[in-house]
Amino acid sequence: MPTITLGRTGIVTDKNGFGALPVQRVTKEEAAALLCRAYDGGITFFDTARAYTDSEEKIGYAISDIRSHIFIATKTAAMTADGFWEDLETSLTLLKTDYLDIYQFHNPDFCPKPDDGTGLYEAMLKAKEQGKVRFIGLTNHRIAVAREAIESGLYDTLQFPFCYLSAGPDLELVNSCTERNMGFIAMKSLSGGLITNAAAAYAFAAQYDNVLPIWGIQKEHELEEFLRYVKEPPVMTEELRALIETDRRQLAGSFCRGCGYCMPCPAGIEINNCARMSLLLRRSPSASHLSQEGQEKMRKIKDCLHCNQCVGKCPYGLNTPELLERNLKDYEEVLAGKVMTAGNF
Repeated sequence: MPTITLGRTGIVTDKNGFGALPVQRVTKEEAAALLCRAYDGGITFFDTARAYTDSEEKIGYAISDIRSHIFIATKTAAMTADGFWEDLETSLTLLKTDYLDIYQFHNPDFCPKPDDGTGLYEAMLKAKEQGKVRFIGLTNHRIAVAREAIESGLYDTLQFPFCYLSAGPDLELVNSCTERNMGFIAMKSLSGGLITNAAAAYAFAAQYDNVLPIWGIQKEHELEEFLRYVKEPPVMTEELRALIETDRRQLAGSFCRGCGYCMPCPAGIEINNCARMSLLLRRSPSASHLSQEGQEKMRKIKDCLHCNQCVGKCPYGLNTPELLERNLKDYEEVLAGKVMTAGNF
């Protein structure tokens, strides 16, 4: 069983992490079944967040009785010390634990540090002194904030998007973490659903000794595929390498990763899906996207106020209104039968 040591935390776990954002979309019992099956199958690292509605509650309900055998990482998006403590106590209560293995600042637009005026890092240190937090982490989508976190020496782990579509600067982050003995937790390892070959995604991440991918799982068949990798991990073959190169060519350039930090939209547009609909139609089953409900969501693009709030909030610097217009045009061509989709092949 291939394992990873997550930097200076000393946490040793299988190279499959369980990303618990999607379990908020299923029932409590369905989530419990997935979480218990994940542990039984060899997964020991579970990542969630205070912002993921009832995800923490479901983890506490399902696997608190095996707490000493698993690692739990969660996050706070608080911007004040008071908010930090409120989030921490809520998370501990819902997870039914008295400590967190990793507590992460959740995608702040700056790197919290001592004496920065927010009191956030001081609160984190105090929580660590109290034994409520073992290791300190930061998650982000902004390369500059991620670099600052690494260079500061204040963080034990960094969580950042990383997959085989990642560019050179992202790989530099991985290498920098390795040099500083800092754990690297890879989110978006399937690029929000744009990567459809999980074996290729796993084999790519497995090339990096310090990278722990966390897979967003909400369906049993998804979980079973990753559990197979615990005993039979995919390796990089020429066939997978060719598939990756093809995907890189097709997805090169500016595309929406679906992170959702542009939301909510004042016009009610579901930006994080609508701005990448062209890719979703070509790379995943298209029936739900082309349903009446899907059509109504896409046509909301016509209500765009061009306020550019989404542009200012996009961590990737995308021209979101332009992407939306382009995707709506492509979508209408699909509806008119002018363009093939994944569901038509």
